[in-house]
Amino acid sequence: MIDTGNTTWLLVSAALVMLMTPGLAFFYGGMSRAKSVLNMMLMSFASIAIVSVLWVAIGHSLTYAEGPGALNHFIGGFDYVGLSSLIGEIEPSDGEGGAGYPLLVDAGFQMMFAIITVALISGAIADRAKFGAWLIFVPVWATLVYFPVAHWVWGGGWFDLINIGGAGVVDFAGGTAVHINAGAAALALTFVLGRRKGFGVESMRPHNLPFVLLGAALLWFGWFGFNAGSAYAADGTAALALVNTQVATAAAIIAWIIVEKLRYGKASALGFASGAIAGLVAITPAAADVTPLGAIAVGAVSGAVCAYAISWKFKFKFDDALDVVGIHMVGGIIGSLMIGLVAAEITSGSSGLFDGGGVSLLIVQLIAVVATIIYSFVATWIIAKIIDLIMGFRIPEEVETNGLDHELHAETAYAFDELDELEAEAVSSSTPPGEETASSQAKA
Repeated sequence: MIDTGNTTWLLVSAALVMLMTPGLAFFYGGMSRAKSVLNMMLMSFASIAIVSVLWVAIGHSLTYAEGPGALNHFIGGFDYVGLSSLIGEIEPSDGEGGAGYPLLVDAGFQMMFAIITVALISGAIADRAKFGAWLIFVPVWATLVYFPVAHWVWGGGWFDLINIGGAGVVDFAGGTAVHINAGAAALALTFVLGRRKGFGVESMRPHNLPFVLLGAALLWFGWFGFNAGSAYAADGTAALALVNTQVATAAAIIAWIIVEKLRYGKASALGFASGAIAGLVAITPAAADVTPLGAIAVGAVSGAVCAYAISWKFKFKFDDALDVVGIHMVGGIIGSLMIGLVAAEITSGSSGLFDGGGVSLLIVQLIAVVATIIYSFVATWIIAKIIDLIMGFRIPEEVETNGLDHELHAETAYAFDELDELEAEAVSSSTPPGEETASSQAKA
């Protein structure tokens, strides 16, 4: 029998998580420069197309099917290839043979996680990556990096073997598998592709802050499906995850703006949007294992630290164009480690240091964080380096100068040439013969 309430919630949650990737496209598109905004947005949409097909073909199987023997500790098997074997199969909601949800719903829900994880990486290499190279990178990275790490976390991989003092790894909705994974991969790509022309010298401010705010709002809205949907039931755990997601995000915004005001004397729209994402990232692994007060603490720490972390790229000279490392990797690390401090004995059954649980949970969380960073960084660097050697990953300098939209896609987001022509025609038609306006003189 199908539990229609839980199934409906999972279907809605999957749709919410799907909305996050177009939201990310707006967020990244607004943060990029006007001459490359379409290219930036298309990188997210390309991830939707490629990863969706790949997930059905092999992704869900490699993540959730049981692998052969000891290999299952690292990667899943091939029992679910094509998803045909899941049609009509029901997963009991209570684990005891009662009503449940179709396994295809789970496959669809987790598909959306895979999509946005890959799309997140693209922000680090804005303005300088070949679109064709990105189309090759997406399926290779998903297969060799995302599917294995997701298997470690949720598919019965080696994270399940970690146990210190009765505490195991806690990652409710993807702090390690999604955000730290994507952030470490983004860092590796910045080393392979190098810095943008003019990095640290020219102004590379976001070209469209309303796009950034719209993207942040869509991400925030979709994140309720991301976190509360990970309860796999319309129950108290989902309710806790929803409340924690909201208050952690709000606390992160406040903390980010305070830091920004102290450092620069002003609060910015970009700061509001970035603070929200930092809070959402940090609460993701902890959403069902902290109290609402604990969630506020997680969000506040993440907002404050990430507000500083985004400037590290200038200190250490790596060009993380849209702050993927500073927000997603750093925010994911904070959220994962703070579980070891403020977790209450709620969903996982483990308590953090401040709740009387000792340091055991903090240690296992640290192991998971370090393992994810090392594997993702090294594997991504190798993948990107091979692609770079075979076909080149970075665009030529003249393409970067002229803008990726026109050079790679034969399109532009804004018809500047047409606007200039219309303005010139208007000036010409309104100016008597022999006279010039101040505007036309200035142009001349």
